[in-house]
Amino acid sequence: QVQLVESGGGLVQAGGSLRLSCAASGIIFSRQSMAWYRQAPGKQRELVATITSGGSTDYADSVKGRFTISRDNAKNMVDLQMNTLKPEDTAVYYCRTAYSGRLYWGKGTLVTVSS
Repeated sequence: QVQLVESGGGLVQAGGSLRLSCAASGIIFSRQSMAWYRQAPGKQRELVATITSGGSTDYADSVKGRFTISRDNAKNMVDLQMNTLKPEDTAVYYCRTAYSGRLYWGKGTLVTVSS
């Protein structure tokens, strides 16, 4: 059974930092590309960052230079380090992977950035 569990969200002031983590189980994690998405109130879910099994990364333009995605294959975890946070980063952040032809999502963790 594939399970993704996010943690690390919270309330932070603009300019601050947070580190999100996603713990994965039920998959061969080292072979999986992983992604972080976010959904702000009243908006569609959007891709934030991806990391391949080989460690290649990609970011949405809105977070480039501020966010860093990383993975620890020994711990089956993918992290999202978020720096210089802005109020517009406020959203529920989700971890996602594709496995055996299906998409799997975590339940999300809420990040609120106050101005």
